Amino acid sequence: MADPGVVRQALREQRIETPSWAYANSGTRFKVFAQAGVPRTPQEKIADAAVVHRLTGVAPAVALHIPWDRVGDYAELAKYAADQGVGIGAINANVFQDDDYKLGSVTNPDPQVRRKATDHLLECVDIMDATGSRDLKLWFSDGTNYPGQDSIRARQDRLAEALREVYDRLGPDQRMLLEYKLFEPAFYTTDVPDWGTSYAHCIELGDKATVCIDTGHHAPGTNIEFIVAFLLRAGKLGAFDFNSRFYADDDLMVGAADPFQLFRIMHEIVSVDALSPAAGIAFMLDQCHNIEAKIPAIIRSVMNVQEATAKALLVDIDALAAAQRSGDVLAANAVLMDAYSSDVRPLLRELRAEMDLDPDPVAAYHRSGYQQQIESERVGGQQAGWGA
Repeated sequence: MADPGVVRQALREQRIETPSWAYANSGTRFKVFAQAGVPRTPQEKIADAAVVHRLTGVAPAVALHIPWDRVGDYAELAKYAADQGVGIGAINANVFQDDDYKLGSVTNPDPQVRRKATDHLLECVDIMDATGSRDLKLWFSDGTNYPGQDSIRARQDRLAEALREVYDRLGPDQRMLLEYKLFEPAFYTTDVPDWGTSYAHCIELGDKATVCIDTGHHAPGTNIEFIVAFLLRAGKLGAFDFNSRFYADDDLMVGAADPFQLFRIMHEIVSVDALSPAAGIAFMLDQCHNIEAKIPAIIRSVMNVQEATAKALLVDIDALAAAQRSGDVLAANAVLMDAYSSDVRPLLRELRAEMDLDPDPVAAYHRSGYQQQIESERVGGQQAGWGA
C-alpha cells in the first residue's frame, strides 16, 4: 500500500502553474461575455494569481502571454510578482492574431512575414531573460485550408528553420516547449498537428526542446496516457497544458469532461516519480472561463488536479506489478480502479489544514471579500480579454 507520509509529502510539493489569460475575459469566436472585476493590466492578473496561490498553496507561478501581457519593464513586473508571492512562469508567444498571419507565421510563404514572426519569438526569449523564466511555450496556428494551397514539405522546412534560430538563442537554463494541435484554425493541414511532429522537431533541435501536451488537442478517443508514457521514456515531456474538451478543443476546466483520464495521466507521471518540480515537467493550466466566475474556477481546477494526483499516489504499485507479472488482467485493472474510487477529499482537507490553509479554498475565496473588492476597484479602463 502507498505510504501515507509519502503521499502527503508529494502533494505538499506539487506545483501547478496558472495562466494569466484565464483571469481575463474570454469566450467563443461569436461572443465574449465580460465579467465585473476582470483585470485590466498584467499586474492585476498577477494579483489574482497570487490569491489562487495563497488559497491553494501549490500555484506559485503565473504564465504570461505576449503581447497580451506586454509591459515596458519586465524586470519590474517580475519584482511585482515576487512581492505578491508568486513568480513568472512560461512565456507564451502569440503569432496567430495579426492580419499578416492569415497564411501562417513561421511557415508563411512570405519571408517578410516569417521574419516578423521569428523576431517575435526572439523577443519572448528576451522577456524570459528579464523575468527569469525558464520556459518558452510555442503554439502555431499555421496550416492550410485547401489541397495545393502550399507545399506541405516546404512549410516543415520553414518551421524547422525558425525553431532552430530561436533554439540557438535560448540560455543554458532555458527550454522550448513545442505544443501541438490536431486542427483549428487550419482545416486541411496543420503544421504541428500531433505529438509525433512536435517530438520529431524537438529531437532534431536538441536537449532544450521538449513537447507540451495540451490535453484538449487530440482526436476523440486518443489515448493521451500512452503519449505521456512514450515521451517520459524518451525524456521529451516538458509540460502539460491541462484543460478539458468534449467535441473539440474547448479549454474547459481540467477534469470536467473526463476525470478518469486525468487520473490515468497522473498515474503515468507518478509511476516514474516525475511529479516533483525536480523532474522538470511543468504542470500548467490552459483554460478559458467564459461563463463561470474566473478565480473560483481556477481554484477548482487546481483542486481537480490535486485530487487526480492524490488518487494516482494511492495506487498500490506492488500489487499492480504483481498482477501485471502474473498476467492477471482483472486484478491489475482492479488495483487502478480501487485507487480511482477512493475519496481523497478528506486527505486533501487535512493536508491543507497542516499547511495552514483553509480546507476549502473555494469557500475561503468567497468569504475573503476579494471578489467584491476587485469589482469595486476595477471600474473603468479596458478589461483584459480576447475580443470577438
